[in-house]
Amino acid sequence: MAELMVRDGTWSFDGDVVRIVPGRERGVHKLRQDLGEFTVPLTAMAGIAHEPGRKGGRLRLRLRDGADPLLQVTGGGLPDEANPYRLTVDAGRVDVAEYFVDAVRQALMLEQIPDGPADHYLLPGPAVPLSAAGVDGVATFDGERVHIEWRWNTSETKRDWGPRNFALSELEAVEWRAAAGLESGHLRFRTRGATERLKPENDPNSIELWGFKKESGTTALLAAAVAARLPHPSAGAGKPLPTAAPLAPAAPLTPAAPPAPAAPRASAPAPAPAPAEDHDALLRRLRELGELRRDGILTEEEFTATKAAVLRRFHT
Repeated sequence: MAELMVRDGTWSFDGDVVRIVPGRERGVHKLRQDLGEFTVPLTAMAGIAHEPGRKGGRLRLRLRDGADPLLQVTGGGLPDEANPYRLTVDAGRVDVAEYFVDAVRQALMLEQIPDGPADHYLLPGPAVPLSAAGVDGVATFDGERVHIEWRWNTSETKRDWGPRNFALSELEAVEWRAAAGLESGHLRFRTRGATERLKPENDPNSIELWGFKKESGTTALLAAAVAARLPHPSAGAGKPLPTAAPLAPAAPLTPAAPPAPAAPRASAPAPAPAPAEDHDALLRRLRELGELRRDGILTEEEFTATKAAVLRRFHT
């Protein structure tokens, strides 16, 4: 038995599985704490490494592509500090970390575990039921059905559709994207046979996401729980994995043209100079950012960075 206990958490290896228990210190990311304790079978691992640093470095467990629904659905979008397969090593525990790495590597070699893609999920995904809040809606998943309730600030298009309900049998895939710069992220549920594409703020099967620490971490867990219960991406016979390419929205709308996007929740434009007539929209965005900070959706750091990006557009 190899075991590494540090402030960031505890990893133990018995020759067959790595048991991961997140720390409860204040600096441990909320997503890791919400995910809780879980085990990774040897068959899901592709490698492990100790990355030295000034204060001990970090341990990083690498999984086979397609083995974990959380890594699959987030597609590399998790911040490093939220990655459950990364462990910060205290300076006095470097020798133990290196011993741990040697033990896992030896087992992988002896068992001749392939490091190529997995053709089915080797981890079960987060436990259910789960509830996750975004900017304009709250999604819940009980293991069989997804339900979405809209918040007061959702777009008129989404309000017209009302609450949304999906059985797993109706869903083809779930898509999760973290917010990036001025662009909001989203949690989107794709129904079978969907062909239309709408922006997340107008897609009745999408929830918009801003920031990460307060909101998007739990939405990533919910997305992974849904993905774990849907057919594995490899069942698409050569099709790309869901997170590898842009996806269509979850449900086709009626033939009538969709309503125009609601101004307060419109996606930010591409980074190009803003004409004078767009300054009102930028002012609305600043007010909106202040509301998101007040409601706890954006952290102080996220608010400051995004506000600075908006202000720069006034002077371009």
